[in-house]
Amino acid sequence: MIEARDLVKRFGDATAVAGASLDAEPGICALLGPNGAGKSTLLKLITGLLAPDSGSARICGLDVASHPMEVRRSIGVIPEDLGLFDSLTIEEHLDLCGSVYGLERKEARARAADLLRVLRLDHARDIFLDQCSHGMRKKTALAMALLQNPRVLLLDEPFEGIDPVSSKTIEELLRSAASRGVTVFFTSHILPIVERLAAKILMIRGGKMVWNSAVDPHARPLEEIYFDLVEQAPPANLSWLGAK
Repeated sequence: MIEARDLVKRFGDATAVAGASLDAEPGICALLGPNGAGKSTLLKLITGLLAPDSGSARICGLDVASHPMEVRRSIGVIPEDLGLFDSLTIEEHLDLCGSVYGLERKEARARAADLLRVLRLDHARDIFLDQCSHGMRKKTALAMALLQNPRVLLLDEPFEGIDPVSSKTIEELLRSAASRGVTVFFTSHILPIVERLAAKILMIRGGKMVWNSAVDPHARPLEEIYFDLVEQAPPANLSWLGAK
C-alpha cells in the first residue's frame, strides 16, 4: 500500500533523506531513528507534503506527485506540526474534517461522537485548541486522521505526550484498523510500544535506511538492535552530580 523508491531530499547543503526505499503492506510498520535522522521528512515525502529532489512514492498504487488529491482521499495523517487551528474547538475540527472529506453530516457527526468518546475527548469538545494540552491536541489530530476511515494511516509520533490510558486506547485502535486491512505507518521514539505493536520495523540514521525487517520474535531485543545500528547512549558519569 506504501511504496517509496530512492527518495532524496536536500535542504541547502544538508541531505535530510538520502536514497530511502521502503514497502509497507496492510498491517503496522514503525519507523525509528534519533532526532534529526530524517523520519519526519520521509513521512512528508510519502504523503506529498514535501516534493522529493529525486525518487518516487506511491500509495494505494497511485503516484503521490501525479495524483495528490486521490492520494489524500485515501490517507489519514498526523503531521509533525499536527495541522490544527488554535481558534477552533475540538469538535469544530472534526466538523471541518468531515466536510473536507465529503462525508454526510449525520455520518460525520456520528463518527466524531464515537472518536471523541473513545479518545476521552467528549468532555472537552467545546474547548478551543489554544487551551488544550499537548496530549489533547495529539488526540484531536488522530481523531481527524481516523474520521474518513482511511486505507492508509501515516502518523508522526502518535504516542508522544499521551497519558498511559490514552496510549493503550490508541494501540488498540491501530491494531483494530490493521486487522481490517488498513496500512499503519508511524514514527516513534518509544521502543516498548513499537516492540508490542509493529509487525515490521524500519530504522533510519543520517537520512539512510539501516534496518528494514519484519519482526522476528526470536531475534535480539529491539533495544539492542537500535543501539547497535542507530545510536549509542553516551556514558552518563557526571562526577559532580550527587548528594554532598
